[in-house]
Amino acid sequence: MILLHLMQLCVFFLLFLVVVTFFHQVQASNFGSFSRKQVGIYPTMNDGICASSVIVHGYKCQEIQVVTKDGYILSIQRIPEGRNEARNERTKKQPVILQHGVLVDGMTWLMNSPEQDLPLILADKGFDVWIANTRGTKHSRRHVSLDPSNPVFWNWSWDELVTYDLPAVFDYVYIQTGEKINYVGHSLGTLIALASFSERKLVNQLKSAALLSPIAYLSHMNTALGVIAAKSFVGEITTLIGLAEFNPKGLPLEAFLKAVCDNPGIDCYDLMTELTGKNCCLNSSTVDRFLMNEPQSTSTKNMVHLAQTVRHGVLAKFNYVRPDYNILHYGQVTPPIYNLSNIPHDLPLFISYGGQDALSDVRDVENLLDQLKLHDVDKRSVQFVKEYAHADYIMGFNAKDIVYNSVISFFNSQGNT
Repeated sequence: MILLHLMQLCVFFLLFLVVVTFFHQVQASNFGSFSRKQVGIYPTMNDGICASSVIVHGYKCQEIQVVTKDGYILSIQRIPEGRNEARNERTKKQPVILQHGVLVDGMTWLMNSPEQDLPLILADKGFDVWIANTRGTKHSRRHVSLDPSNPVFWNWSWDELVTYDLPAVFDYVYIQTGEKINYVGHSLGTLIALASFSERKLVNQLKSAALLSPIAYLSHMNTALGVIAAKSFVGEITTLIGLAEFNPKGLPLEAFLKAVCDNPGIDCYDLMTELTGKNCCLNSSTVDRFLMNEPQSTSTKNMVHLAQTVRHGVLAKFNYVRPDYNILHYGQVTPPIYNLSNIPHDLPLFISYGGQDALSDVRDVENLLDQLKLHDVDKRSVQFVKEYAHADYIMGFNAKDIVYNSVISFFNSQGNT
């Protein structure tokens, strides 16, 4: 049984590891006030998210820092208005927060043209857009007292994103706007949102939520890549656990890539498909831009916690394995469960999932929908996109027509409640 658990844990690590080791990461940081594109200046990703991907298209954008209660300094980008919007407009706007998934950052929403990128589409539709970046990503690698070189900086899992990161962003946006918030999460951004809602966090500040490729459950996530990796490299898992920062570009992980790529049946020239499923609708230029920016670091503890979700088939807090450690943290032998049936039944939820998604498997999403079966019928909207896989939801050239317009219609249909 212990060997099986180690194999399952290794599957999860390597699913993420192999696809991202080939990617190119660009370090960038930029902070400033609202501004628009300046004539004759052509920023790169080194200049930050606002400069490289928003202002360059003629939108106003502001870089903001928010401090969590446990001291992490998070980067947020605000796009307050559309590109062609009159500057003197004073109408109240609906705020919307966009939350990315694991091993990427807020730049992942901005890989296409302005007419295809969700944040800019929302801004042009009259929303006040806020892009979040979780702790550990390249624009959020700061703390009031800890340095990323200190292993303590990385002592967190997605529990802390639920407890600290999301509340810090929500509180800041709510205070700044005075309006209830719409939320869009992708992948891990759906997991931490659902966990938060189940504990009645954020719900008093929330207007509605759109969950794209939800991963509340991961029991059916399965690819040939993961199976081969699990059979070959179970013994290396202790090396991974010994790392505080899970950096996909780090030297301790390179051996995994070479060995996995040597296996027949694994196409290391199409790793995104091997991991996420066959994405139908990605332009090659979009993928190239994506590879320039990703992957981002996360904590190894976070990866372990996600692996526990795969292994145990339930949504629970981090398991310290030793009963005495769990008692110390939770007052009980096993970690508490995030009970999704506790999500308020009248909380407006839009859920979209794809038939080709290897991470957000159809069977796992159906399990999630079963947990929400008592939700008010008029407050739950479900969309199934047969041809979509995981990355199509954030980078698909036709996502505006297939998904984003539906998200916006859902947000607008909720009125002022």
